[in-house]
Amino acid sequence: MVEVAAVVKAYDVRGLVPEQLDAGTARALGSAFAQVVVRPEGHAGIVLGRDMRASSPELADAFAGGVLEQGVDVTDIGLCSTDGLYHASGTCDLPGAMVTASHNPAGYNGMKLCRAAAAPVGQDSGLTEIRDLAQWLLDRGGLHQLPAPASAGRRREVDLLADYAAHLHSLVDLGGIRPLHVVVDAGNGMAGHTVPAVLGAEGSPLRLDPLHFELDGSFPHHDANPLDPANQRELQEAVRARGADLGLAFDGDADRVFVVDERGRQVPAGAVTALLARWLVAREVAAGRDPADVTVVHGSILPRAVEEGVAASGARLVTCRVGHTFVKAAMATQAAVFGAEHSGHYYFRDFWSADSGLLAVLHLLAAVSEQQRPVSAILGELDPYAASGEISLRVPDPAAAAERVRRWALDRGARVDDTDGLLVRQDEGSGAFWWISLRSSNTEPVMRLTVEARGGARMEQVRDAVLAAVEQED
Repeated sequence: MVEVAAVVKAYDVRGLVPEQLDAGTARALGSAFAQVVVRPEGHAGIVLGRDMRASSPELADAFAGGVLEQGVDVTDIGLCSTDGLYHASGTCDLPGAMVTASHNPAGYNGMKLCRAAAAPVGQDSGLTEIRDLAQWLLDRGGLHQLPAPASAGRRREVDLLADYAAHLHSLVDLGGIRPLHVVVDAGNGMAGHTVPAVLGAEGSPLRLDPLHFELDGSFPHHDANPLDPANQRELQEAVRARGADLGLAFDGDADRVFVVDERGRQVPAGAVTALLARWLVAREVAAGRDPADVTVVHGSILPRAVEEGVAASGARLVTCRVGHTFVKAAMATQAAVFGAEHSGHYYFRDFWSADSGLLAVLHLLAAVSEQQRPVSAILGELDPYAASGEISLRVPDPAAAAERVRRWALDRGARVDDTDGLLVRQDEGSGAFWWISLRSSNTEPVMRLTVEARGGARMEQVRDAVLAAVEQED
């Protein structure tokens, strides 16, 4: 029996193909999307995109079939990044669906859904209803269970890559920046499709060295998951060997980006966020706004560098739950100019409050080029803290593991917050500042641990103690 709940997560669809997600499930999800989001909100069609995974064409066709049978048109933009799909949703003012499993291994696929203008669809904003209707359809034998529309929808194919690149260039002009040598690792993901169009334009001041730009959803070189340090090693070595100014690593659907400095060292996302926050707030101030009226949003896993960077800009910092649907919603309700997550997602008011890896890169390059110092100096001073990075843990009983860590933290007088996973913070006091986040992933069957502290020795001490508590047998 098909269990749609097994693939519908907190803010997207994700599962193994075909064991958990097949064409029949995709078709039911397409029909449910049309019924729950598209038609009630008065839209005649959707935009549909897909990544380079081997299963994506079949799943995209099946999803489109479910939509079309509900009398809803499909504008198929074909291969694109997830932020390319958001651009299509925004410019066409239509709901959208992106067939992708983002950074997951090759055996997975999934879908990210949005309302018109890239507004989020998550568990609290329609995804639960889509899940339940799709399950109802599958349990009762198919789409004929729904009232037939007067006519089927129409499907057309449109290439919006050039429009997407032009839109990003309209937001950030790199024409006057200093020349920069950049190594880019696309990981055989969609950045191999979009980076040449955005960063490789004729006359660009950038010298691009590409790594793994060939689209290949089997990921023959390494998984397109830059959160895993092993997947950045080739990029780090290439930056050092080629004398580049910096390196960029994208995930599979190219909506996230990670930065490597000229020494080949990964730049913490908190440092990138701090720089972008200060840069974007300064642009608002230059346009006449009081910085106190400018808001920056960040997920609840909050590096200290972000707190300090936003405070230095004079803007207001608002935190929300982790996940792109929650950050987008907070961006919209707070009218925030910028948002970010520790996982390398960067959100922009001027991009429909959605996340875009390449727009983040354009702003980063513009900000870095204002100074003649190396990237390590510019970004290194923004984040003096030691961090573990995100550690993935396969834990038989996540609830029991979290409870052991909670008890460990309370025994040390730390503050504990469990509104979004387990967040533990030990403030200054004797100078032993540290914080941890331990939460179950919304996209993979793992728990994720992040630790940050004032010094490397302290971070390692806290990290090892938490790992011991997680792995302890009750």
